[in-house]
Amino acid sequence: MMKKQKIINDILAYLSAELFAIKTAANNAHLAATDDQSVAETQYDTLAIEASYLAEGQSRRVHDIQQAEQAIEQFVIHDFDKKMPISLGALVQITQEKCGDKWFFIAPAAGGFRGVLNRKPYTVITPNSPMAMALMGKFIDDDVALLIGTNKQYHEVIAVY
Repeated sequence: MMKKQKIINDILAYLSAELFAIKTAANNAHLAATDDQSVAETQYDTLAIEASYLAEGQSRRVHDIQQAEQAIEQFVIHDFDKKMPISLGALVQITQEKCGDKWFFIAPAAGGFRGVLNRKPYTVITPNSPMAMALMGKFIDDDVALLIGTNKQYHEVIAVY
Protein backbone atom coordinates (compact mmCIF):
# COMPACT_ATOMS: atom_id res chain seq x y z
CA MET A 1 0.00 0.00 0.00
CA MET A 2 2.80 2.41 0.86
CA LYS A 3 4.34 2.01 -2.58
CA LYS A 4 1.09 2.82 -4.28
CA GLN A 5 0.41 5.79 -1.99
CA LYS A 6 3.75 7.27 -3.11
CA ILE A 7 2.73 6.75 -6.73
CA ILE A 8 -0.62 8.48 -6.05
CA ASN A 9 1.19 11.37 -4.34
CA ASP A 10 3.60 11.68 -7.28
CA ILE A 11 0.71 11.72 -9.77
CA LEU A 12 -1.13 14.40 -7.76
CA ALA A 13 2.01 16.55 -7.54
CA TYR A 14 2.47 16.24 -11.31
CA LEU A 15 -1.19 17.11 -12.01
CA SER A 16 -1.01 20.08 -9.65
CA ALA A 17 2.07 21.47 -11.41
CA GLU A 18 0.47 20.80 -14.80
CA LEU A 19 -2.72 22.56 -13.69
CA PHE A 20 -0.79 25.63 -12.55
CA ALA A 21 1.10 25.81 -15.86
CA ILE A 22 -2.05 25.37 -17.95
CA LYS A 23 -4.00 27.97 -15.92
CA THR A 24 -1.17 30.44 -16.46
CA ALA A 25 -1.15 29.69 -20.19
CA ALA A 26 -4.95 30.04 -20.36
CA ASN A 27 -4.84 33.39 -18.58
CA ASN A 28 -2.09 34.64 -20.89
CA ALA A 29 -4.02 33.52 -23.97
CA HIS A 30 -7.17 35.21 -22.66
CA LEU A 31 -5.26 38.45 -22.04
CA ALA A 32 -3.79 38.26 -25.54
CA ALA A 33 -7.24 37.73 -27.05
CA THR A 34 -8.68 40.79 -25.30
CA ASP A 35 -5.65 43.08 -25.49
CA ASP A 36 -5.95 46.35 -27.42
CA GLN A 37 -2.90 45.33 -29.48
CA SER A 38 -4.84 42.29 -30.75
CA VAL A 39 -7.60 44.27 -32.44
CA ALA A 40 -7.73 43.34 -36.10
CA GLU A 41 -6.49 46.08 -38.41
CA THR A 42 -7.39 44.22 -41.60
CA GLN A 43 -9.55 41.26 -42.53
CA TYR A 44 -6.41 39.14 -42.64
CA ASP A 45 -5.29 40.02 -39.11
CA THR A 46 -6.35 36.99 -37.06
CA LEU A 47 -4.23 37.39 -33.93
CA ALA A 48 -7.22 37.94 -31.60
CA ILE A 49 -9.14 35.00 -33.09
CA GLU A 50 -6.13 32.71 -32.76
CA ALA A 51 -5.57 33.81 -29.17
CA SER A 52 -9.22 33.18 -28.30
CA TYR A 53 -9.05 29.66 -29.78
CA LEU A 54 -5.91 29.02 -27.75
CA ALA A 55 -7.59 30.33 -24.58
CA GLU A 56 -10.58 28.05 -25.17
CA GLY A 57 -8.33 25.03 -25.69
CA GLN A 58 -6.33 25.82 -22.57
CA SER A 59 -9.56 26.18 -20.56
CA ARG A 60 -10.66 22.72 -21.72
CA ARG A 61 -7.29 21.34 -20.66
CA VAL A 62 -7.75 22.91 -17.19
CA HIS A 63 -11.08 21.11 -16.90
CA ASP A 64 -9.52 17.79 -18.01
CA ILE A 65 -6.71 18.06 -15.46
CA GLN A 66 -9.16 18.94 -12.69
CA GLN A 67 -11.19 15.83 -13.56
CA ALA A 68 -8.00 13.72 -13.53
CA GLU A 69 -7.06 15.12 -10.11
CA GLN A 70 -10.50 14.29 -8.77
CA ALA A 71 -10.34 10.74 -10.15
CA ILE A 72 -6.92 10.14 -8.57
CA GLU A 73 -7.93 11.70 -5.23
CA GLN A 74 -11.02 9.48 -5.03
CA PHE A 75 -9.19 6.36 -6.18
CA VAL A 76 -9.11 3.64 -3.53
CA ILE A 77 -5.87 1.68 -3.69
CA HIS A 78 -5.55 -1.95 -2.70
CA ASP A 79 -2.92 -4.65 -2.92
CA PHE A 80 -3.11 -7.67 -5.18
CA ASP A 81 -2.23 -11.26 -4.41
CA LYS A 82 -1.35 -14.12 -6.76
CA LYS A 83 -4.99 -15.21 -7.02
CA MET A 84 -6.28 -11.82 -8.19
CA PRO A 85 -6.37 -10.89 -11.88
CA ILE A 86 -4.72 -7.65 -12.93
CA SER A 87 -7.18 -4.76 -12.85
CA LEU A 88 -7.41 -1.06 -12.05
CA GLY A 89 -4.96 -0.22 -9.26
CA ALA A 90 -2.39 -2.89 -10.07
CA LEU A 91 1.31 -2.16 -10.06
CA VAL A 92 2.61 -4.64 -12.64
CA GLN A 93 6.12 -5.76 -13.49
CA ILE A 94 6.57 -7.33 -16.90
CA THR A 95 9.63 -8.64 -18.65
CA GLN A 96 10.66 -9.14 -22.26
CA GLU A 97 13.84 -10.85 -23.41
CA LYS A 98 15.07 -7.94 -25.52
CA CYS A 99 13.91 -5.02 -23.37
CA GLY A 100 14.24 -6.23 -19.78
CA ASP A 101 11.78 -5.36 -17.02
CA LYS A 102 9.15 -2.61 -17.14
CA TRP A 103 6.73 -1.40 -14.48
CA PHE A 104 3.19 -0.11 -15.08
CA PHE A 105 0.62 1.31 -12.69
CA ILE A 106 -2.98 1.09 -13.93
CA ALA A 107 -4.79 4.24 -12.78
CA PRO A 108 -8.11 5.89 -13.65
CA ALA A 109 -6.33 8.99 -15.06
CA ALA A 110 -2.92 10.55 -15.76
CA GLY A 111 -1.90 8.02 -18.39
CA GLY A 112 1.60 8.63 -19.68
CA PHE A 113 2.95 10.01 -16.41
CA ARG A 114 6.34 8.52 -15.63
CA GLY A 115 7.79 8.30 -12.16
CA VAL A 116 10.40 6.47 -10.14
CA LEU A 117 9.74 4.15 -7.22
CA ASN A 118 12.65 2.55 -5.37
CA ARG A 119 14.97 3.58 -8.22
CA LYS A 120 12.80 1.79 -10.75
CA PRO A 121 10.96 3.79 -13.42
CA TYR A 122 7.26 3.16 -13.90
CA THR A 123 4.63 4.43 -16.31
CA VAL A 124 1.02 5.19 -15.45
CA ILE A 125 -1.43 3.66 -17.90
CA THR A 126 -5.21 3.92 -18.03
CA PRO A 127 -7.57 0.99 -18.59
CA ASN A 128 -8.25 1.98 -22.21
CA SER A 129 -4.56 1.98 -23.20
CA PRO A 130 -3.35 -0.93 -25.34
CA MET A 131 -0.94 -2.14 -22.64
CA ALA A 132 -3.59 -2.05 -19.90
CA MET A 133 -6.08 -3.87 -22.12
CA ALA A 134 -3.45 -6.56 -22.74
CA LEU A 135 -2.65 -6.84 -19.00
CA MET A 136 -6.12 -6.70 -17.47
CA GLY A 137 -7.40 -10.10 -16.43
CA LYS A 138 -3.92 -11.67 -16.51
CA PHE A 139 -2.07 -13.24 -13.57
CA ILE A 140 1.55 -13.63 -12.51
CA ASP A 141 3.47 -15.87 -14.98
CA ASP A 142 0.96 -15.20 -17.79
CA ASP A 143 2.21 -14.19 -21.21
CA VAL A 144 0.93 -10.94 -22.65
CA ALA A 145 0.83 -10.20 -26.37
CA LEU A 146 0.78 -6.59 -27.51
CA LEU A 147 0.31 -5.58 -31.12
CA ILE A 148 2.13 -2.36 -32.03
CA GLY A 149 1.56 -1.55 -35.68
CA THR A 150 2.34 -4.81 -37.43
CA ASN A 151 4.75 -6.02 -34.74
CA LYS A 152 3.58 -8.36 -32.01
CA GLN A 153 5.49 -8.11 -28.73
CA TYR A 154 5.38 -10.75 -26.05
CA HIS A 155 5.88 -10.02 -22.37
CA GLU A 156 5.61 -12.08 -19.22
CA VAL A 157 3.94 -10.83 -16.03
CA ILE A 158 6.43 -11.43 -13.23
CA ALA A 159 4.92 -9.44 -10.34
CA VAL A 160 1.66 -7.75 -9.39
CA TYR A 161 1.21 -5.55 -6.32
